Amino acid sequence: MATHIKGSTRLYGLVGHRLAAAKSPQLLNPVFMDQGEDAVCIPFEVTPDGLCNFVIGARALNNLAGLLVTMPHKQSMLALVDELHPTARQVGAINVVRCESDGRWVGAVFDGLGCVLGMQQEGHEPAGKSILLVGAGGAGRAIAFAVAGAGARSLTVCDADEQRARNLAESVAAETGCATRVGPPDPRGHHIVINATPLGMGANDPLPVDPERLEPDMLVVDIINSPHSTPLCRAAREKGCSTQDGGHLHRGQARLVLRFLGVNQEAEGEPGGLPPEHARPDQAMTRTS
Repeated sequence: MATHIKGSTRLYGLVGHRLAAAKSPQLLNPVFMDQGEDAVCIPFEVTPDGLCNFVIGARALNNLAGLLVTMPHKQSMLALVDELHPTARQVGAINVVRCESDGRWVGAVFDGLGCVLGMQQEGHEPAGKSILLVGAGGAGRAIAFAVAGAGARSLTVCDADEQRARNLAESVAAETGCATRVGPPDPRGHHIVINATPLGMGANDPLPVDPERLEPDMLVVDIINSPHSTPLCRAAREKGCSTQDGGHLHRGQARLVLRFLGVNQEAEGEPGGLPPEHARPDQAMTRTS
């Protein structure tokens, strides 16, 4: 179905560097068409040293309604918006910006909440569960706060950089009250195992956990978005585990992003810890200046 652009069309941009394989325009434009939205998503190829100039120019566009932010700009964009949703403040990164009619830019990140929603939509509730998270980088940080906010009973964080894992565990415990600790990538005794590392993207990558220690009643989540099953998911299914790949996270995240941008007014439910965006409570936002 063709996208029809008119003088009244609202623009949503995907901002990143090396966007040739980006999927957001293909995901959002059919949604806009199906819902009769006078809107279009287009890619904005921006190098790291050009981000500030891009933002200066973009703020002059009165028909720019929002931005999706991808690598390598997720951290850099923090200082370039006016207000932060609690998710962005916790995680220290932004993957979506809502451009308000009064000129304010509000930044948020929904990687973690998208992961939780993806689990919930398949009947896997993090509340009351013991969770092992492998990877304390940007995505891992978002997921840690999200599962803790959704009521996880306990969270074990593992990362090759032990200090980074410790910092994340301490931050999550302080902000959410979830019982959080640093530990090895040993899945035994956990209900949910989440791989938030790039391990599995390369043909010769080791698995993030020992599959021999997986148990049949576990849920194994691999956030890698691949057209084929990831090595971890294949190994987990051989052990009788339920599995989810990165597609679940991205679909859940897309619904939350659309709601945050005011596009998808018919989205169902939301994971724990997400303030109702239709209300847009001022107290939920943190000013950046």
